[in-house]
Amino acid sequence: MSQDRDTTLVSFKPLGDDVGERAEHFEEALPVIRTADENPDFSLIVTGELNFNREFQEIAERDLGVEFKIGIPAAIVILVLVFGALVVATVPVILALASILIALGVTALLGQAWQFSFFVTNMIAMMGLAVGVDYSLFVVSRYKEERERGKPTIDAISIAGGTASRAVLFSGITVVVALLGMFIVPLTIFRSLGAGAIIVVLVSVLASLTLLPAVLSVLGDKVNALQLPFVGRKATDKQENKGFWDWLTRTVMGQPVLSLVIVVGLLVAATIPAFSLETGQNGVGTFPDSLESKQGFEILNSDFSYGLARSPAVVVINDGPTAPSVADGISKLQGLLDSDELFTFQGQRVSEAGNIVELQVLVNGDPDSEEAVAAVRRLREEYVPTAFAGTGVEVLVSGLVAFNIDYFDTTTNFAPIVFVLVLGLSFLLLTVVFRSLVVPIKAILMNLLSVGATYGLIVLVFQKGFLVGLFGFTQVDVIDAWIPLFLFSVLFGLSMDYHVFLLSRIRENFDKTKDNTDSVAKGLRSTARLITGAALIMVAVFSGFAAGELVMFQQFGFGLAVAVLLDATIIRSILVPASMKLLGNANWYLPKFLGWLPELRVEAAEAPAMPAVESDD
Repeated sequence: MSQDRDTTLVSFKPLGDDVGERAEHFEEALPVIRTADENPDFSLIVTGELNFNREFQEIAERDLGVEFKIGIPAAIVILVLVFGALVVATVPVILALASILIALGVTALLGQAWQFSFFVTNMIAMMGLAVGVDYSLFVVSRYKEERERGKPTIDAISIAGGTASRAVLFSGITVVVALLGMFIVPLTIFRSLGAGAIIVVLVSVLASLTLLPAVLSVLGDKVNALQLPFVGRKATDKQENKGFWDWLTRTVMGQPVLSLVIVVGLLVAATIPAFSLETGQNGVGTFPDSLESKQGFEILNSDFSYGLARSPAVVVINDGPTAPSVADGISKLQGLLDSDELFTFQGQRVSEAGNIVELQVLVNGDPDSEEAVAAVRRLREEYVPTAFAGTGVEVLVSGLVAFNIDYFDTTTNFAPIVFVLVLGLSFLLLTVVFRSLVVPIKAILMNLLSVGATYGLIVLVFQKGFLVGLFGFTQVDVIDAWIPLFLFSVLFGLSMDYHVFLLSRIRENFDKTKDNTDSVAKGLRSTARLITGAALIMVAVFSGFAAGELVMFQQFGFGLAVAVLLDATIIRSILVPASMKLLGNANWYLPKFLGWLPELRVEAAEAPAMPAVESDD
């Protein structure tokens, strides 16, 4: 009972050999427990790790619904504005949904052999909508462009396959390469989310290369059905008409140094808050107040002075625990714990063989909080070494908080390895694709600026609370530990995605004219409408991800949306043309000793006309 005798705590632990079995038994017990709540004289609240996990999954499922409710309508509206017709606007969305379903099926099959985090469904849905729609958008756009030039349907599909589809293939490879770094980190959440994202990207690429051409062949010009007035325009118009994008490009290239200084200065300024980045884990305290497990946690915390359904730190003493010096060590440790208000010493037990002693130490508070983490670090690094100095026994500290500490430390230790791998593989891939050393170096530097600015804005909003109410987010003390590392890989892949599409058109024009300025302007002008539309679709999808209740998804979705917006606007529109103007033909510099590299072009020369077939003209 609590001290004021208003609250009674009843503890029970479902039996089972693993968490899954215990969760099943807990689900069976819940209806029985709920019958006690029928008494009007008191209210009953169920809390603890099992109920917390159950409600956690329910919120994740609700957030997935929000993701689809925002992402799909937004994608259709943007596609209608880009293409000007309803039928062609629905094709990319349908292909993206098909890719998501197939990716979920593949993941379910793989899940029979390997364990996946239940968040993998959210990741597949988010990445599938984003890249699935974008890849189809680029292929359909090139097909329509060729049809408007008078090419027969089969020839238009063939040319789109030799140009836009190749760009999709290489873009998908860059995303996959960037995500491979997640498999280095020996934690299930990284490998699960990385695998889910890679699977749906690969399926989306395959759908764009196979299913989409088949759909276009069946639809033919019916793809333009249900046209709307005043929206969309022909692809040839956007190449011939020197409008806003052409003016912006030539203005930037007219003052390249000033443009670089202003934009780089802004990105560096946005990066500054990132130096205050604090990683950790946002636990039950950051969840919606309506959650029963959170209400129970708050009662436990206020009335019983310890946290989430008794989260003990387990101190394990191995190798000769019966020695008198060990007993003295236990006594010293108990004294140190009694002087620390964040710990409550519960007692000890000895294994049947008598070779292991287990000390139960309650951690008072949310096991995900900074205070609990700091307390268990003290236990590991100060109290245990002090108490058992000179005993010669092995003393280990385990438990939920200790697991969180090991999780944080593992993420931090592997981050440099992941960064080097992602940067190195991206550099090699871009060097081969564009046969240049300058292009990949610039791309990496620009993406690092974008990632740094994104980290800074995440800290500014979530940790500092800047405009947090306007966005409807939750202000917290830390950024979830998995987010910066996973965000880096996803952002690098998606940023390279647009970079490949843009630079492939610039290189295509440069190979024909050898005019650097005109090639950059034409490349930007010819891709601006598509890349802007694709970026807006991604921003909408990621915003839907950020609109959920879980703060970790808010942080992740916000970071992705901001990064894509930065990449598709000031990076693409200002940094790329300004840097290419300053470097001129040096952009395409490749040392002679690398001349053996294979000739890989993202966009091949236009394919020859197909043999005569029945035309739909």
